[in-house]
Amino acid sequence: MPEEKYVAVVTKPVAAPQPGEAAFFDVDNTLMRGASLFHVARKMHQRGAFTMAQAAGFAWKQFKFMARGENMDDVHAVRDSALTLAAGITVDDIKALGEEVYDEMIASRIWPGAKALAEQHLRVGRRVWLVTATPIEVATVISTRLGLTGALGTVGEISEGMYTGRLVGDILHGSAKAVAVQAIADAEELDLKRCWAYSDSYNDIPLLTLVGHPVAINPDARLRRHARDHNWPVYDFRAGRRAATFGLKAATAGGAVYGLWKGFARIRGPRI
Repeated sequence: MPEEKYVAVVTKPVAAPQPGEAAFFDVDNTLMRGASLFHVARKMHQRGAFTMAQAAGFAWKQFKFMARGENMDDVHAVRDSALTLAAGITVDDIKALGEEVYDEMIASRIWPGAKALAEQHLRVGRRVWLVTATPIEVATVISTRLGLTGALGTVGEISEGMYTGRLVGDILHGSAKAVAVQAIADAEELDLKRCWAYSDSYNDIPLLTLVGHPVAINPDARLRRHARDHNWPVYDFRAGRRAATFGLKAATAGGAVYGLWKGFARIRGPRI
């Protein structure tokens, strides 16, 4: 796998960590319903950062993402649009934006079952990291608010306190997640065969196969087939199944477009 640059931000060190063990959670459609970057874009739209036509494009990609799962073309399109829109925005503005996005849009979309799994890992002394293509500033807010160990996310280039519209390295996605987790494992002396990873996307197979305990949460069709073929646990919180309790035991033991348009149509404030 190619080397990728990434940032790991510690938000809450574990007081007495279980030696060699950790859990790694994807964010979009795994820890929360939908795509976090969409909500960042939505908040930027509310502040007048871009047009309704651009907002509609984000809305359509969010709808497809929730309906069918992650698509690489859409991931890259959203990335490129977000980078263009972020150029010239200050770091402080993005940090404040992340707090607002969490309070207003993300908190209510956290899957209770996935949150319960993360909390169970913490209770038994395992470090819990978010590993996501979401900007590191937003990933850090999510990790902090949920009391997790830390976050790894996509890094935007900064010059003189403002984003340039370019990335440092590449988006933290697919094989890049596995590279980043391997680096964390090396730094913290983790035994990856005793670690967990959770994702909804077949694109995260490199990460899932890196650990000894891969778990599919709300999986897309290809990941569901792969998990079935390899006897991996599958938890689908979208269907309202009573999977949370079973998931807790496994962790302990080791193992609509109209609505989107309405959201975009709120009164816009000043540009950030």
